[in-house]
Amino acid sequence: MLRIATVNVNGIRAAWRKGMKEWLESRDADIITLQEVRAPDAIVHEILEGTGYHVVHTEAVAKGRSGVAVLSRLEPTSHRVGNGDAFFDDSGRWIESDLTLPDGSVLTVVSVYVHSGEAGTPRQEEKYRFLDQMTKRMAELGGMDGHALITGDLNVGHTELDIRNWKGNLKKAGFLPEERAYFDQFFGDLGWYDVHRHLAGPVEGPYTWWSMRGQAFDNDTGWRIDYQIATPELAAAARVATVDRAASWGERWSDHAPLTIDYDLG
Repeated sequence: MLRIATVNVNGIRAAWRKGMKEWLESRDADIITLQEVRAPDAIVHEILEGTGYHVVHTEAVAKGRSGVAVLSRLEPTSHRVGNGDAFFDDSGRWIESDLTLPDGSVLTVVSVYVHSGEAGTPRQEEKYRFLDQMTKRMAELGGMDGHALITGDLNVGHTELDIRNWKGNLKKAGFLPEERAYFDQFFGDLGWYDVHRHLAGPVEGPYTWWSMRGQAFDNDTGWRIDYQIATPELAAAARVATVDRAASWGERWSDHAPLTIDYDLG
């Protein structure tokens, strides 16, 4: 089995102190992708030193913002920063890591942090620009030999099943029809698979993010915005998906919960 986990850590330094270290040690994942790392590269490597993972990471030029990483037991053969639009190269939102699996096939793992956006503002236009380029890059990756996996906090709920209060968010960033149309394309014409949804079936959630405010976590008023999106052969090998939801509000080390999926590539 190949175990792959993804999580928005909401700042690796605070998350590490609050329980991420224990989760990482007990989860025994082969690959872990992180979003909103929000720390300089040297500090990220210092924190993760001794964990047994090879780390590729890109930070944002804006200090304390964004940042994505791929941790892997296997040593990467190469890695790339950015999704092909130079405008986003120093935004800390996209990194690719190429791994040669035991059977000789290549797996490209991408850690992505899509903008949260804000309807009707330049922030939303920047989000659309990013999603446009993401669509182009996914078309390229999907046409290559081997496997590819897009992971991360994509800040869009695709369907009504992905947001508990979807009716109240129809005109808000994260559930706008224009945003969701990109995902229709990902899982339609581009031929990628939403692995978590494929395994969970047509149920509400399972959610991966809850606001830190109010009773959202206790009432499970969440959003499913963290994804593992796979090329067809890899998606067919997926067996079990788990959201590592904390037992209580006070035990959370991020406002997101890790999404872990086991793939049987034997």
